[in-house]
Formats: sequence, C-alpha cells, structure tokens
Amino acid sequence: MIKKTSLVDGIGGEAKTKLYYDNWSGNYDNTLENWNYLIPLKCLKLFKKFVKAKPEIILDLACGTGLFGSEIKKNYKKSIVFGSDISNSSLKIAKQKNIYNNLKCVSFEKKINYNLKFDLISLIGSMTYAKSFEKLFNNVFFNLKKGGFFIFSHRIDLWKKNNFDKILLNYSQNFKVIHKSRPILYLPLNIDFGNKIKVRIVLLQKH
Repeated sequence: MIKKTSLVDGIGGEAKTKLYYDNWSGNYDNTLENWNYLIPLKCLKLFKKFVKAKPEIILDLACGTGLFGSEIKKNYKKSIVFGSDISNSSLKIAKQKNIYNNLKCVSFEKKINYNLKFDLISLIGSMTYAKSFEKLFNNVFFNLKKGGFFIFSHRIDLWKKNNFDKILLNYSQNFKVIHKSRPILYLPLNIDFGNKIKVRIVLLQKH
C-alpha cells in the first residue's frame, strides 16, 4: 500500500519519484478528486482571466495523468497540446484521454528542442520536485514564444524556503510577472495538507 504522507516532504530523487507515481497512477485521479484537488481548474481560470488570446500550442510539463491537460482541452478544444512526465504509467493513462498530441517521458529539467515554440507552458503541482530552478526557467524560456506565458503553482512553505521571490527577481529580465495569487488550499481533504499547506499560482510572460 502506498503511503501518501511522504508527499509533504517530497518523495526523494528522480528514480524514487518516478517509481512512486508509476505505482500510484492507477488510482491517482480518484485520490486527487477525494482530496478536493482543484489547482488545475484554478490555474486555467486564472490564465483565462489575464490572457484573452487562445493559446494555439501548449506544453504541459509534469503532466502526469492529464489533470491540467483536461482543463485545457475543455476550454481550448483546437489547441495542440504536448505533455511530458517522468512516469511512464501516468503517461499511458494521459494518452487514453486523447488530450495530448505528443507525449514524452522526460524530466521537466531536461532541455528538449521541440523544433517549435509554445504559446503557453505549464507546471502544475510539481514545482516541489525542482532540483534546479536555473535549468527549469532556462528550459521554459528556450521553448516559449516571445510574449508566451508560463503558469505554475508552488507551495507557500517551499516558496519561503526557496526564497522564491528572489528567484523570480533573478529572472525578471526574461519574464514579467503578470500575476501572483493569494495563498490557496492545495489538498484540502488530505489529512497531512488540510488547511496547513497552501499554494500560490503564478503567471509569467516572456519578454
């Protein structure tokens, strides 16, 4: 039986994280629904509030089983959506949902040249696992169109620990902060997260 309590402190390295989500993928969607996980929906609503143009080409980093991808397709049916994740089992489930035009099993910190540029890149619920913010932000900058958007969520406790305001300031020449949300409940019905651990949603635009 998988212990979900380790989610608070992270899973470990990439190999352990991959195995964890491979094992969890079969009931991942149901578990998150039971925990009242609404961050993908809230991210999509925030994006629509601040960006009126419809994104034509989207890259969903750490897409998992496609929770944010599903929200994308509900609202942007004609968009071309790419996805990537380190969990093969999660990607197999995402593929069955017919959300993504292209899926790759790869870490979001690994640089990939897709031979195109994206209007929107997302990283929802997975900033926790970033080992190198430099690699992540450089990869996003490389793959975004000029004027393209990067939307992500990050836990408030880790935001403070990472001194994330300073990180955003360090990349202010590359990205403009469009919006930083107030703290939002992350997994309200998870006993370990509850009302203790919240997240912030951030929308950036490439200069």
